[in-house]
Amino acid sequence: MEYSRNSFGLVKLDVKTKSASGVEFATAGSSNTDTGKVHGSLETKYKWSDYGVTFTEKWNTDNTLGTEMAIEDQLAKGLKLTFDTTFSPNTGKKSGKIKSAYKRECLNLGCDVDFDFAGPAIHGAAVLGYEGWLFGYQMTFDTAKSKLSRNNFSLGYKTGDFQLHTNVNDGSEFGGSAYQKITENLESAVSLNWVSGTNSTYFGIGGKYQLDPTASVSAKVNNSCLVGLGYTQTLRPGVKITLSALIDGKNINAGGHKLGLGLELEA
Repeated sequence: MEYSRNSFGLVKLDVKTKSASGVEFATAGSSNTDTGKVHGSLETKYKWSDYGVTFTEKWNTDNTLGTEMAIEDQLAKGLKLTFDTTFSPNTGKKSGKIKSAYKRECLNLGCDVDFDFAGPAIHGAAVLGYEGWLFGYQMTFDTAKSKLSRNNFSLGYKTGDFQLHTNVNDGSEFGGSAYQKITENLESAVSLNWVSGTNSTYFGIGGKYQLDPTASVSAKVNNSCLVGLGYTQTLRPGVKITLSALIDGKNINAGGHKLGLGLELEA
C-alpha cells in the first residue's frame, strides 16, 4: 500500500495485491481538496505465462470500462502485440487500439493504430542505438486528413556518467538537455528549449546532492527566475517524506510562492 499527500491539494491512495491464483489487483484513488473531486480506478490483471498472454480489465469512476490483451514473445522473440478497447456506458462511446512493439539489443520499434469513426490514426516510433549513440523518430499520420500531425526527431549520446539529448519537434520546436554525474553523490543537468517564429525560450539548470544513503537535496532554476528546492528523507524502509518549495525570484515580496509536503508509505 502506498499513500501520499502534498499541500498542492491532492490526496492519493494506491493499493496493490495478488491472489494465490496469480490474479493481480490494483486500486487507485485520488481526491482534490480544493475542488472536492474524487477519482478512482480498479484494475485486474492475469498472466498466462506459459503462452505469454496477459489479460487486463480496467474500470474508473468516470464509468469507463477497458479490456486489454497482450501477447509477448510468441510470434517472434521481442515482439509484443496488444489489443486495447474502452467503452463508456453513459455516452456509448467506444474506442479501440492495436499496439505492436519489437525490441532487440540495438533496436526498438513501435506502431499503434487508433480506430476512430472519422478515420484511424497511425502512430509510429523507432529508436536505434550504436556504441552509446541513440537516434529516434516519432510520427503520427492522420488518415482522415491524409497528413502527418506529428513529426519528431531526436539524437542522444549516453555513457556511464554523462547523457546528451537533442530533439526537433514538427520542425519548429528545438530542444536539448545534458546530464552529468559529477561525483558519486552529486548530479547536475541543464535543458534548453526554443520555438521558431516566437520569442518563447526556456532554459533551466538543476542539481541533486545525496547527503547520505537516506537523504538528498535538490535545486533548480529557470530563465523565468523560478527557483525550486527539495529535500527527501527516508525515515525507515517504506516510509519517505519530501519537502519542496517553488519561489518566484522576480516577486520575492509579492508572495504567491508554493510549498509542498509529500509522504509515502509502502507495505
